[in-house]
Amino acid sequence: MVQFAKDDDTVVVIVGSGAGGGTLANELCQKGVNVVLLEAGKRQSSATFINDEWPSFKQLAWLDTRTTSGSWRIARDFPNLPSWICKTVGGTTTHWAGASLRFHDYEFKTRTTYGGIKGANVMDWPLSLDELEPYYARAEDKMGVTRTNDIPGLPGNNNFKIMYSGATKVGYKTCHTGRMAINSRPRAGRGRCLQLGFCFQGCKSGAKWSTLYTEIPAAEATGKLELRTEAHVARIEHDAAGKANAVVYFDADGKEQRQKARVVCVAGNSIETPRLLLMSASAKYPDGLANSSGQVGRNYMRHTTGSVYAYFRDPVHFYRGTVMAGVITDEVPNNPKRGFVGGYEFETISLGLPFYAAFLDPGAWGSKFATFMDHYKSTAGMWIVGEDLAQKSNRITLNSMVKDQYGLPVPNVHYDDHPNDVAMREHAYKQGEAIYRAVGALDVIRTPPYPSTHNLGTCRMSEKASDGVCNKHGQTHDIPNLFISDGSQFTSGGAANPTLTIVSLAIRQAEYIAEQLAARSL
Repeated sequence: MVQFAKDDDTVVVIVGSGAGGGTLANELCQKGVNVVLLEAGKRQSSATFINDEWPSFKQLAWLDTRTTSGSWRIARDFPNLPSWICKTVGGTTTHWAGASLRFHDYEFKTRTTYGGIKGANVMDWPLSLDELEPYYARAEDKMGVTRTNDIPGLPGNNNFKIMYSGATKVGYKTCHTGRMAINSRPRAGRGRCLQLGFCFQGCKSGAKWSTLYTEIPAAEATGKLELRTEAHVARIEHDAAGKANAVVYFDADGKEQRQKARVVCVAGNSIETPRLLLMSASAKYPDGLANSSGQVGRNYMRHTTGSVYAYFRDPVHFYRGTVMAGVITDEVPNNPKRGFVGGYEFETISLGLPFYAAFLDPGAWGSKFATFMDHYKSTAGMWIVGEDLAQKSNRITLNSMVKDQYGLPVPNVHYDDHPNDVAMREHAYKQGEAIYRAVGALDVIRTPPYPSTHNLGTCRMSEKASDGVCNKHGQTHDIPNLFISDGSQFTSGGAANPTLTIVSLAIRQAEYIAEQLAARSL
């Protein structure tokens, strides 16, 4: 494998190897650009993944200390685990369920569509659906998304069949087995889904798209990529003119290393990305890099979520087959008559028994909890994914009172639900319950939101530099050779799982960076 000198200032340095960083690395390498990809975690594989929830969680999850504040229930239930993301090569693409849905047009124009909303910091993207559609198409082809490019949908398991029957009975029209980046037949050198049921634990068959075994090996094959694992980035440095020129990280032995760079792209997820910019404060940038607007870390979004579970007379075995085996999208269009703006979708979900016990109702005990545990094999489940509104006060800050293993301040995640989020969740709970009761559920339970995997918005795109952190290419307004390359860029969260949009933006960003490098504008 190629190795670049640490004083080579011609390389593009990318922080994070997930959907954004891993895709960006491959796209740039395919265009002849030299890339150093820094990943804080270790490199696993389909062979080393563990089909056992708690051991897998310890293998893949980002377990570095974090703190929480705010009125959200996560701060009580999981104060040191505000998000369920991964610290491993491939990032959270090792853990995601594969749902790959496009944003709707109105979701790029939330300020125009919703108007001003008290307590919210809603803003239109500086990018339209029309501009992103060609990249959505390329991402769908790259990822092998079902129901696109003549790829058939995945089969429906029992969990889906119950959802579909109930959805039909309550009048929903758009329920199917989803647009999933999981092979329903062999494609791109990877086999079809074997329906093992451990999508969150890393795909043992490789049928699910992950940068771990798609983008990163393809980039390495070009001879243009050096992947450095167990490289925990501590700060980004800049020259006298204010341009980013190096990335400082701790290696596997805990020793500080410095990699020179021509361009730096940050794709560390929407908690670690703003944390890194804030930790990189200097005399020239006392409030952190790219933060002249004061928006770095603000407008944190995690989707309005929750789950509905129900048990039935006969066995369901909802843990068999893909974790997210179906979707209902009837509630996605904006309809303020429901009592809230924005929309949401339902997705089937299943958890193994250990996680089911942990997340069903954290801290609960008593007869209802025990009854649901007893009826695990007869349970069906669905997850709510809805747009939560950006708020300035929902933010990532540095907690200087708590330090990580490298002596760095940990990120604090502050979140309060907006009244719109609460109204949406309540509506979704009622609809979810109706779906299950329509097909004979013996009892239904509402599960509170889990630690989020959909972390968004903390370095958002904006037309004006005063309103956000980066432009429509993810290029920071303040520092032209510093880019945001993950879900932190999102101006709004939409009602769709974010990975397809992150990948689409990464493909588009790679084109822009390569053009700017060729023109010597970076």
